[in-house]
Amino acid sequence: MLIYEYTRMPFCIKSAPAHFQRMMDTIFQGILECWMALYIDDIIIYSEKWEDNVQYIDIVLSKCTPINLKISLKKCNFGQQELLKLGNKVSGLSLAIDKDKVEAVLKNQYQRASQRSNLSLDLLATTENTSKPFST
Repeated sequence: MLIYEYTRMPFCIKSAPAHFQRMMDTIFQGILECWMALYIDDIIIYSEKWEDNVQYIDIVLSKCTPINLKISLKKCNFGQQELLKLGNKVSGLSLAIDKDKVEAVLKNQYQRASQRSNLSLDLLATTENTSKPFST
């Protein structure tokens, strides 16, 4: 009998993201929310000084190494002043909605309204052509 063992967490399983989030919260318990934010597999480290940031990165890596949690260097960004996460622009102490997301929603609403008005005009034209004049 052949036994298959996952080497990575299969995110196709319904409860996998919640399970992974709970695992990450447990690993980084104590430093979480001091200078770090987590969302599933995204780690955001924030600080006022670059020296502190380097120290925090070292702490995060030292927690990941013993449990064989790998970090992809090509997916990492260092020293950013602002970033986009979950449709929000985060910079310093401010949080703003991404303008591209707002424009996409407004464009979608405009298209839906336009489609509804076209549908109403089509319906009106159809009933106008098929209705017979009533005379007494």
